[in-house]
Amino acid sequence: MSKVRVEAGPYMFDAVLEEAAAPRTCAALRAAMPFESEVVHVRWSGEGVWVPLGERDFGVGYENHTSYPAPGQMILYPGGVSETEILLAYGGVHFASKMGQLAGNHFLTLTSGLENLHALGTRCLWQGAQPLKVHLA
Repeated sequence: MSKVRVEAGPYMFDAVLEEAAAPRTCAALRAAMPFESEVVHVRWSGEGVWVPLGERDFGVGYENHTSYPAPGQMILYPGGVSETEILLAYGGVHFASKMGQLAGNHFLTLTSGLENLHALGTRCLWQGAQPLKVHLA
């Protein structure tokens, strides 16, 4: 497993890429690193933050996909019914859009800083978009 660093708002998290379970998704994200964007609070899914990516195509299909990522798990929805997006769960999530339930590829798991996840989520909810950077450690 490759170690990565996730910087979101003022918080830093260590993480691992789930290469055994989602090799194509991890390779696509690795090729995009350093990945920089902003996270905003989810609209439909519960306690999560997301990166809307419109029509961006990472060239992957479903692998290791779930509709219920656990806190600290990051998923990639490769597009189709809804726009491409990345979601990071900070609490209970039932991944969905206005079109209904979705599933995303679990490709990254936070390994440190989990005590700051809820603070990141509420910061996005009440203060708006926060910078996000994912890069190799």
